[in-house]
Amino acid sequence: MRFKVVEKFVSVNGEGPLSGQLVVFIRFAGCNLNCSYCDTTWANKEDANYDNMSSADIYKYIKSTKIRNVTLTGGEPLLQEGIIELLTVLSKDTSIHIEIETNGSIPLDKFSNIENLPSFNMDYKLPSSNMEDKMDLDNFACLNYKDTVKFVVSNIKDLEDSKFIIDKYSLTNKINVYISPVFGQINLEKIVDFMKNNKMNGVNLQIQLHKIIWDPNKRGV
Repeated sequence: MRFKVVEKFVSVNGEGPLSGQLVVFIRFAGCNLNCSYCDTTWANKEDANYDNMSSADIYKYIKSTKIRNVTLTGGEPLLQEGIIELLTVLSKDTSIHIEIETNGSIPLDKFSNIENLPSFNMDYKLPSSNMEDKMDLDNFACLNYKDTVKFVVSNIKDLEDSKFIIDKYSLTNKINVYISPVFGQINLEKIVDFMKNNKMNGVNLQIQLHKIIWDPNKRGV
């Protein structure tokens, strides 16, 4: 099976529980959503340049970096035909930690039989994304303590909706929960005040490190 890889590089993880740690990124082409704030639209275009890589090619590249943490991202990596084959190959190497960034619309239950299942970093798309109706709510039942749910917020309405979903599904009792601002669209103090006023215990505020360290539009970082 061959995969459309638009980027592969080593950097620090900008988000989630491993934020600040070195990670090797494998970015795949294509996405089934069109979020209003998407910062990788170039990777979703049909004419995006890509390397045509096999599972063995991807694994070889990962090992060549000598970096333990691996993030599969996109686009939407779970749309790739043969992704279960790739995950099966990668999961056999217990010396590496595999994380998958997924947009919340792809059913996760079909991946449950993979031995040494990678961790999921799943978005829940809020109203400002214009994609909330595409969310697969059954995915919350497929996640556990090693997984993450991320709420990307642009405004107070997004914050209110994130709190509703967090409470309704008791997410902080079983999953890592993060709130992440859309870069430049919401005052960080407003997020902290909202968290304080609503006693949002167990919820993490995260700021995308790569957009602070480098130009927000820079690729390969």
